[in-house]
Amino acid sequence: MKTTTRVAVIGGGVVGASVLYHLTKLGWSDVLLLERSELTSGSTWHAAGGFHTLNGDTNMAALQGYTIRLYRELEEITGLSCGLHHVGGITLADNRDRFDMLVAERAKHRFMGLDTEIIGPDEIARISPITNLDGIIGALYDPLDGHLDPSGTTHAYARAARMAGATIETHCKVIETTPRADGTWDVVTDKGTIHAEHVVNAGGLWAREVAAMAGIYLPLLPMAHQYIVTDDIPEIYDSGSEHPHVMDPAGESYLRQEGRGLCIGFYEQPCRPWAVDGTPWTFGHELLPDDFDKIEASIAFAYRRFPVLERAGVKSVIHGPFTFAPDGNPLVGPVPGLRNYWSACAVMAGFSQGGGVGLTLAQWMIEGEPERDVFAMDVARFGHWTTPGYTVPKVIENYQKRFSVSYPNEELPAARGMRRTPMHDLFDGMGAVWGAQYGLEVVNYFARGDEPRFETPSFRRSNAFAATAREVAAVRGAVGINELQNFGKYAVTGPGARDWLDRVMAGRVPRPGRVALTPMLSERGRLIGDFTISCLDEETFQLTASYGAQAFHMRWFRDHLEGDVQIDNISDRRTGFQIAGPRAREVLAACTSYPVETLGFLDVAPMTLGMASCIVQRVSYTGDLGYEIYCDPMVQRHLWDVLWAAGQPLGMAPFGMRAMMSLRLDKGFGSWMREYSPDYTPAETGMDRFIAWSKPAPFIGRAAAEADRTAGPARRLASFVVDAEDADVNAYEPIWLDGRVQGFCTSGGYAHHSGQSVAIGFLPTDRIREGLEAEIEILGRMCPARLITRPLFDPDGTRMRG
Repeated sequence: MKTTTRVAVIGGGVVGASVLYHLTKLGWSDVLLLERSELTSGSTWHAAGGFHTLNGDTNMAALQGYTIRLYRELEEITGLSCGLHHVGGITLADNRDRFDMLVAERAKHRFMGLDTEIIGPDEIARISPITNLDGIIGALYDPLDGHLDPSGTTHAYARAARMAGATIETHCKVIETTPRADGTWDVVTDKGTIHAEHVVNAGGLWAREVAAMAGIYLPLLPMAHQYIVTDDIPEIYDSGSEHPHVMDPAGESYLRQEGRGLCIGFYEQPCRPWAVDGTPWTFGHELLPDDFDKIEASIAFAYRRFPVLERAGVKSVIHGPFTFAPDGNPLVGPVPGLRNYWSACAVMAGFSQGGGVGLTLAQWMIEGEPERDVFAMDVARFGHWTTPGYTVPKVIENYQKRFSVSYPNEELPAARGMRRTPMHDLFDGMGAVWGAQYGLEVVNYFARGDEPRFETPSFRRSNAFAATAREVAAVRGAVGINELQNFGKYAVTGPGARDWLDRVMAGRVPRPGRVALTPMLSERGRLIGDFTISCLDEETFQLTASYGAQAFHMRWFRDHLEGDVQIDNISDRRTGFQIAGPRAREVLAACTSYPVETLGFLDVAPMTLGMASCIVQRVSYTGDLGYEIYCDPMVQRHLWDVLWAAGQPLGMAPFGMRAMMSLRLDKGFGSWMREYSPDYTPAETGMDRFIAWSKPAPFIGRAAAEADRTAGPARRLASFVVDAEDADVNAYEPIWLDGRVQGFCTSGGYAHHSGQSVAIGFLPTDRIREGLEAEIEILGRMCPARLITRPLFDPDGTRMRG
């Protein structure tokens, strides 16, 4: 057995084999896969083998499309069969909300190049005549859907990797993974120790145990999943062609042909987690005992939807575990806090996503970053606050909602309330309707009187509409107050702090007492952060950015840390409020002896408000006159009392995130992971105006950003007012010009102050001009839209800067 290798991949399922293959495909041949048993041991061997492109995240859908197209390539390279059956598939809709979701997905597919189609009952009957159409409105048809042979596909990946120089060691159990001081690893096995530059955890069912060897916790959990293969069915074997896949979300089932019968699997509500306290090392090619009790209701529903099942006998039952993360997406990428340790775990849909996961991880390891934004499956999207107590209920919830309608405004109830600020009980008493961000309870809006304390999930305007309008009016008309906890906050200190920030951030590093806005770029010049830098003194800076990107950003900071500088994540150790609106200055002045009138736009200063020591900066995401006020959590309630007492005579009202996102639309302000993400460049998004092109520092991504600036981007962001009815833009709706799709939306909503539906999205640069007429497809309706080049509110910034 080899004793040294560049990469040691732990786990020989379809994901580990895909990672191994893609590493060789991108040029690394000194790679080794370690499997404690045989290839496909674990979840892979008993998988149903289905694949599809449907995914709520467009980049995940694109990677699934890549995975499916890859199988033919593997067959050509290796001469092995993947057992491909491209039979197409339909997803049924039995109510208006589910149909809305499918129509919205079809709209996204237009600009993604996926050839899906919305079909009606007559076409469903032609494609799947065994389907009982009672109550069915329509369906989404995808010609790429199909199934394959799990074992054959995994061995095709493995052979292709071996042909390119990779080594595979089976019956080799990993016992320890120990880091060396230089960032490399000793991988101890029952056959000896391997010195590896990189370790990839593709442990599947055993990923938690493998992670624990490195001293980390990965939030994933195996769930027991069951599917049934029937005896021969005449309507199937006499049909003349293979039956397509049918997903019936109402019945929580998926169905396909298997031989002369059918295979049907269920995501039942009385589901059962498996091996909650750890996967036994002795488990492998076994199945779990049959459990018809938990799928009894699902089977009864399936008999009604597909009556042929009731007349068919059961040939076999497959009941086995496979892993989920709390949100159902994989855990992929460099694990925060560890050097050269990579995750490729919780890939629940291995034969839809395994190829894309392997490609993404190989690009990340070899080229430094993936080609597209993969935050939806980045292991860093979960922080160190996750525990098994959080993971178990979230995974159960995700399993149960596998086929549920996914609403853009839905707040899921499982594992809530763990992370709260000192304001939680007070806001709750004021009628707060709560959302969750990165595990933190965040106010979405405040209900009053008899208004319900729950926002109805919907693709259309929800019951939060009136409350959001009320809070927007309070900010624009007087003054609003909003908690600042849900900002990521970092302290950068030391003699080398300024020089380090100059290299890591593309924008200007401000002088003491000033604030600057800046993008942070990857080496390829892509946006990986949208930051505010506050200079408190020459060696002390505060950075603020998206709260949900903390682990993502800290991983980047630590990977690029150098010189005499320290960086500390203080997101939960510094909190406070923002106040915004035309009377915000009066409120602040009433709380402090500091000469507030001297604090200009983008100034920052220490102040005492009441008895609380605070950092106050003149900036607001609302686009109004506003201040961000930071303090220690221990004095936050006192600070609230002081601000609230001063604000009541001036009409102060609290506002939540729904109002915040409406207010920013008045100004056309972009939002992180909507307008700004690693998919986009500064020049495309307008963030190039914050780049300090004249500074001498060779900031990360400079060459790529300058090249993009010189060439000029092919597309740019633009804002639109939309003639919408009861539904506004959410994200990824196609923008039509001249009868064809030429752009897509990144976000949108209703701008209550302006009284208009607003959308932000990308269009070809040469088409952007004031008043351009376009159409935006919202839930199947072509909505007239007009491009605007000036903000709807305070277009000259008089109020914001005055």
